[in-house]
Amino acid sequence: MRRSLAVSWVLVLLILPTEIPFLFGQAPSSGTTQGSVPPANSSTTATNPLSSPLKSSNEKVRARAARDLGKAQDASAIPALAAALSDPSQKVRREVILALAQIHQPGTLAALIKATEDADEGNRVLAVQSLVGYYTGIIPTPGISGFLKKEVKRAQAHFTPDTTRIDPGLSVDPNVITALDAALKDTRSHRASREAAKGLGILVARAAVPDLIKAAHSSDETLSLEALNALSKIEARSAGGELVDLLDSPDKDIKQQASVTIGILRTGQAVPKLQSIFESDTNQKSKEKALEGLAYLGAPASSPLFTKALWSGDKVIRTSAAEGLARTADPKTLPELEKAVMAEKDADAKLAIEYAITALGKLDYLSDIVNELSSRTRGDIAQPYLIELARTPGFLPKLYPYLQSPNAGVRKRLCTVIMFSGDQTSLDQLDRLSHDPNGDVSAQALRAKRAVRARLEVAGTTPTTGSH
Repeated sequence: MRRSLAVSWVLVLLILPTEIPFLFGQAPSSGTTQGSVPPANSSTTATNPLSSPLKSSNEKVRARAARDLGKAQDASAIPALAAALSDPSQKVRREVILALAQIHQPGTLAALIKATEDADEGNRVLAVQSLVGYYTGIIPTPGISGFLKKEVKRAQAHFTPDTTRIDPGLSVDPNVITALDAALKDTRSHRASREAAKGLGILVARAAVPDLIKAAHSSDETLSLEALNALSKIEARSAGGELVDLLDSPDKDIKQQASVTIGILRTGQAVPKLQSIFESDTNQKSKEKALEGLAYLGAPASSPLFTKALWSGDKVIRTSAAEGLARTADPKTLPELEKAVMAEKDADAKLAIEYAITALGKLDYLSDIVNELSSRTRGDIAQPYLIELARTPGFLPKLYPYLQSPNAGVRKRLCTVIMFSGDQTSLDQLDRLSHDPNGDVSAQALRAKRAVRARLEVAGTTPTTGSH
């Protein structure tokens, strides 16, 4: 797995739960649950003296008032800001959206949803970013829209998949998903549609899958790429069959992105086509992405191809070949992998081979993979390997001893591994780490524990009483 779509399930790990409680589905301390949107209350507005200038006849005064209310982050200003979304000035409405984004209270959701229908394209983009940011903690800040046009042009020139995704088990207000889906289908501009496609992937919006499939076939290349990336995050396997035709796209970027997405979605019918692309395509990047897609599929029929590719002169090909052998799980390939790991000089490719050997049940390299979690260059590669390994029945307990590692970076990233792959047995382990002397580790342990508990509740497995 590489740092592109291979880690699309990994979140923005720099955000600490102690700073942003709403990441765990907890409402900020306003007396309102996250899924609800309280009505505007005129009496609340009167308690905030900064709200009055929003009614000034001077546009600059109104814009400044909105900025000040955002900085104050006072929930009592929400009704006044919501009303100001009808301001005739585009600049004032922009400042209002930015202010609402900074307040981080459930009551802002209805107003931000309204703002996704703003007449101004840039304001609609900001509103979409703000709704997504409510759940991720990544919000637009004053001045961000100033470079939005440059960013859009850059994205058109070179698309880089975004890897952000909300914590597992986090509940998103259905009205937010509906609003983003509407923005996705809005024909007034592609900018808001692209941002909505990205946001729907980040929020793992399964309800939007049909519309994302349509967007993946858009004539707008960037929208198509964003939709494909979003579908890979949502992991709705039913969508894969409806994307296979994109493997014949004349646009090489869409063809390459589709190759990986289809693999992530485990679309078995695509195996012959992906193998044909790998063996015959003249574009090296297309060959690499086709093999990456095949590696995700891990079809037994591809095992000979993976074994041969394990000795390719291209380290990217060797890496995908090893990942493919990990998922085919054919014990007959173990001797070849053991020879390859001794000969491999590239660190990324070697880590992939170690992952494959571990997936086949030989644990000689498990410590090496775990230790890579503290690496700045390969920590983002080792982490998804361990997430996948931990989902193998009986493997999770093998990771628990490493939770006592003297390396805080290892302990922290293992919390993230457990956040995605942990079960009821993990709760006591995480509870112990929630008291870790390292603040980053304890914060990540709390975050992971809440996510695991949320997943268990969704699955209908009630956590034991002693694991609160």
